[in-house]
Amino acid sequence: MGKKLFIAEKPSVAREFAKVFHEKMSNHDGYIESENLVVTWCVGHLVTMSYPDVYDEKYKKWRMETLPFIPQEFKYEVIPDVKKQFDIVSGLLNREDVERIYVCTDSGREGEYIYRLVHQLADVHGKDERRVWIDSQTEDEIKRGIKDAKPESEYDNVSAAAYLRAKEDYLMGINFSRVLSIKFGNTMANFLHKKYCVISVGRVMTCVLGMVVRREREIRDFTKIPFYRVTGSILLPDGSEAIIPTDNHAGDGSNVDVDAVGNGSGDGKISGALIDTEWKAKEGSKYFNSPLLYKENGFKEERDAKGLISYIGVKPGQIVSEDQDASTDTSPEALKKVDDTGNTPEITEDHSTKSSEGIDITGLTRENETFLQGEVDSITKKTEKKNPPLLYNLAEIQNECSKFFKISPDQTLNVIQELYEKKLVTYPRTDARVLSTAVAKEIDKNIRGLTNLPMLKSAAEYILNKEMYNGIEKTKYTDDKKITDHYAIIPTGQGIGALKGMNQRSINVYELICRRFLAIFLSPAEYAKTSLVVSVNGECFYANGKFLKSPGYLGLMEYSFSKKNSGTAKAENTSSEEDSTENNEALGTLVSKLKKGDTVYFKHLDIKEGETSPPKRYNSGSLILAMENAGQLIEDEELRELIKSQGIGTSATRAEILKKLVRNKYLNLNKKTQILTPTLDGEIIFDIVSYSIASLLNADLTASWEKGLAMVENGEITPDEYMDKLKKFINQKTNKVKDMYSGSNLNAIFRKNAEYYN
Repeated sequence: MGKKLFIAEKPSVAREFAKVFHEKMSNHDGYIESENLVVTWCVGHLVTMSYPDVYDEKYKKWRMETLPFIPQEFKYEVIPDVKKQFDIVSGLLNREDVERIYVCTDSGREGEYIYRLVHQLADVHGKDERRVWIDSQTEDEIKRGIKDAKPESEYDNVSAAAYLRAKEDYLMGINFSRVLSIKFGNTMANFLHKKYCVISVGRVMTCVLGMVVRREREIRDFTKIPFYRVTGSILLPDGSEAIIPTDNHAGDGSNVDVDAVGNGSGDGKISGALIDTEWKAKEGSKYFNSPLLYKENGFKEERDAKGLISYIGVKPGQIVSEDQDASTDTSPEALKKVDDTGNTPEITEDHSTKSSEGIDITGLTRENETFLQGEVDSITKKTEKKNPPLLYNLAEIQNECSKFFKISPDQTLNVIQELYEKKLVTYPRTDARVLSTAVAKEIDKNIRGLTNLPMLKSAAEYILNKEMYNGIEKTKYTDDKKITDHYAIIPTGQGIGALKGMNQRSINVYELICRRFLAIFLSPAEYAKTSLVVSVNGECFYANGKFLKSPGYLGLMEYSFSKKNSGTAKAENTSSEEDSTENNEALGTLVSKLKKGDTVYFKHLDIKEGETSPPKRYNSGSLILAMENAGQLIEDEELRELIKSQGIGTSATRAEILKKLVRNKYLNLNKKTQILTPTLDGEIIFDIVSYSIASLLNADLTASWEKGLAMVENGEITPDEYMDKLKKFINQKTNKVKDMYSGSNLNAIFRKNAEYYN
């Protein structure tokens, strides 16, 4: 009986495979062997596509007359630096005593491509080839993968898609980079005072460059628009009493202001506390859908905000207290006059808001002060649940690591790859954020393993003891339809001992994955929400309070590496609105005795000025997410629907694309903040591509190619059909550029953008 040959993608992975057989193994140069089997490895790619000059010497020099370059048959060659290992692997593949080959390269399109290229150049024939498709490096998973290995031929479509992606990148890169460099390189070089310029473009790379440049120009061209909000301080009626929690005091960021009207002692009974409210033009308002509004709660002009105050300042026919000075003029005109005499809002340049000292409203006299009367329109109290987020895919964890640790996507991938190879987590290059049904049914094994992790021991034991994992396969966290090659990144529950030899960054990333995983088995967080609506002369003022009633899963999200553990839970997908009201328990307490129709009093109506803000720059993590969700940028509804789950690039390639853009000096990456900005070179290339092959800058094109590759992989179209479309596109765009004017008129555009780089 012949031997079995196992070929892995890396030496470290090969050794893990060798361990599961528990056989006496001997080490050789480039492989490991026992009596029954051989284990060898690639070192990443051993084979690459040949450059055009290999086809013909004439292609070595870039000339218009040799473009477009589209070979009938593509050539491949061994990468010189790894030729020794290729020769070893090739020899083993063709060894007479090797009967069966187990392909153990990474379980994905790229891993399949690595093996197929080696197989092609090694000219392997007559072997029984099986594909090992696994989700982790644990012994049980490796054994399962070997046991369930399918004939390699069943992955021919995956291989075809991988070959086509490589050909696509090769043809677009060579043809478009060459034709654009020949046509516009001198124009660019002369402007930058350089000897020469190569314009490097690519299917995904140029689209990503376009995203960053467009965002920078949006920020650059942004004009701040001031807007004016009307707020009101409501005084509860005489005799109202409320318990004010100690932690809700003036200046704590809540919507409740304990005014000096009360005893001001914190805990205790307070009469006449103030509640801050905000006017909004909801249906029924005089200003509903008014062109005077910037948004429903903001006026474009300060005078219109003052007009609102004048309009609601005195209710027509309102009875004035006998204590009030009868000579007081309470007309809107008089109030407007008072408003204009100096008690106006202060204008600020920053994004924060700053109010006036408040406009006293003449109306009802109480204890030598004057108040405007309002009526409680509604009080709503409800409990809001917030479920744990979905599990991590690669894009999500790359974004989180950029935010928490200020590391780049490729650094994150390297960390998770290490965790994967140490058996700590499942396969990292995944787009899925859910579990498979098969895994979900045995997920207690993963949880049980985390009881060996001190920081999560109690949480894991709690979930196990309560059997909270039962039924997880019936929740949104399990969905076979949303999985292509691999399920979400989760801890295996194994390899905990390996953490001792790892750096702190890797341990922290592992903690992120573990806490996100355990969270899905815990109950939702519960918030108590209170909404108060007060109407005055047909206009409504709103106050909203929200506090964490039951932490649920958020109790688990206290990361050990966080400088402020108490604030960590907020980082779990909380909006800015939630941040501002999350601990505001006082509102619910204060209005507990109010009901619809009750009278309340406004002590002040204020005007607060704000400014619109420009969009934020991308950081490395948010750009990865933007690439994953690029389908949202597509206007064509049908195409958007087709690629909504794919985006541009793949989980395996996105980090490398960003790295290349930085390496080519088209983008700048601030390593401390991970903020990405274009360079002048990057902006110039954007303008050149926009002038010549504009579709390269759009997600529509990139996404359509990604969809085509997926269709090949699924057997919906043939590789030949895809290739015919690709050749047509290359021919059309290359010839269009060849016929274009050289573009010296682009200098004016270059000069305009260069002003921002002096």
